[in-house]
Amino acid sequence: MRDAVIVDAVRTPIGKRNGSLAGVHPADLSAHVLKALPERTGIDPGLVDDVVWGCVGQVGDQANNIGRSGVLAAGWPVSVPATTVDRQCGSSQQALHFAAAGVIAGHYDVAVAGGVESMSRVPMGTSRQSGFPFGQTVLDRFAVDTFNQGLGAEMIAAQWDLSRRRLDEYAARSHEKAAQAAKSGAFDSQIVPVPGAASADEGIRIGTTADTLASLKTPFRADGVIHAGNASQISDGAGALLVTTSEHARKLGLKPIARIHTAVTVGDDPVIMLTGPIPATAKVLERSGLAIAGIGAFEVNEAFAPIPLAWIAETGADPALVNPAGGAIALGHPLGASGAVLTARLINHMRDNDIRYGLQTMCEGGGMANATIFELL
Repeated sequence: MRDAVIVDAVRTPIGKRNGSLAGVHPADLSAHVLKALPERTGIDPGLVDDVVWGCVGQVGDQANNIGRSGVLAAGWPVSVPATTVDRQCGSSQQALHFAAAGVIAGHYDVAVAGGVESMSRVPMGTSRQSGFPFGQTVLDRFAVDTFNQGLGAEMIAAQWDLSRRRLDEYAARSHEKAAQAAKSGAFDSQIVPVPGAASADEGIRIGTTADTLASLKTPFRADGVIHAGNASQISDGAGALLVTTSEHARKLGLKPIARIHTAVTVGDDPVIMLTGPIPATAKVLERSGLAIAGIGAFEVNEAFAPIPLAWIAETGADPALVNPAGGAIALGHPLGASGAVLTARLINHMRDNDIRYGLQTMCEGGGMANATIFELL
C-alpha cells in the first residue's frame, strides 16, 4: 500500500511587511525554496511530477499561476508542471494534502507542495477590491454586511471569556518562545537564507510583554481585545515540501523525515470564521485512531491569540506542547506560504526532539480549517 512521506521541508526567513523580502518577486521567492530541495537532497528536479503551490492573493505579481512561474524561475525543466491553490490561510497545507493524495493514489511518484505570499507586493484584500466576492445571497443567508476575521476573533474571545490581558500574555509568550528557538538554532535546518535580503525571521520582538502591548488600539471594536500585537503579522515568505512514497524514497536513496499519517478538511461557521481548527482536530483524531494525549507537538496557527487559546480549552491539549517555537504572532503569517512554514517548523521540531506524532491545524477565511497528523520516521 502506497503512503506519502516528506523528505525535506524548507522555508525562507519570514520577512516583515515592506521589510527585506519586499524587493523579491514572489516567483523568485518561490524559486528560492524550490531550488533548495534538489540542492539539499540531490534529487533531479525533472523527476517531480507536479508542484502544488498555495497562494491567496492571486493577482498582480502573484497572478497567472504563480506556482508555474516559480518552477520556471527556479530553472527546472519545462516538463515540470504546477498548479496554484487557494484555501485562504491554509492554502499550502491544502497543497500538501493534494500532493499527498496524488502520491498515494499513484498519480505522482514525486511531488512538491508549498506556497508563497508577498503581502508587501500584493496587500491583503487586493483581490477583493475590484468586485463583490461574497454575493448578496451569501450575505443575506448569514444576515451580515460582510465577513470580517477581526470581528470573528473578537467573538471567539467573548465566547471563551478571554480577557485582553490573557491574550496579551499569550502574545508576549509567543515572542519569547520564538526568540529562544531562534537563539538555540532550532530554525537553522529549515531556513534557506535569501542572499542579499534576509537570513533570519524579522518579526520577533525580544522583550515584548503584556504591559508593552497594553497601549495598542483595538481596531475592530472600540471596547475590544484584539489589536496588532495579539494578531498575526503581515509578512512575506515561501516554503516547500518534497513528497514521495516510502518505497520511492528508498529507490532514490532518500531518507524521509515524516509520514503524512492523516489529513482532513472541514467547514464551519463563516461569521465567527476562525473556530474551524476545533472540529478539524476532532475529525483528524477520529480518522487517525489517535488520542490528543498521544500527540507530542502541535502547530495551531496564531492568526489571532484567541484561536489557539479556545482550541486548547476545547481539545484539552497540553498548552506546553502548542506552538513550542512561537507562532505567527511572533514569526509572521505569509498567508499562502504559512501551511508549508508550519509543517517545516513542526516536523523539524519532531525530528530534533524525537516526537512520534505531531498535529498541525489552521483556521481559514470562509470558516474552514485543515488538520494534518505527521508521524516521525
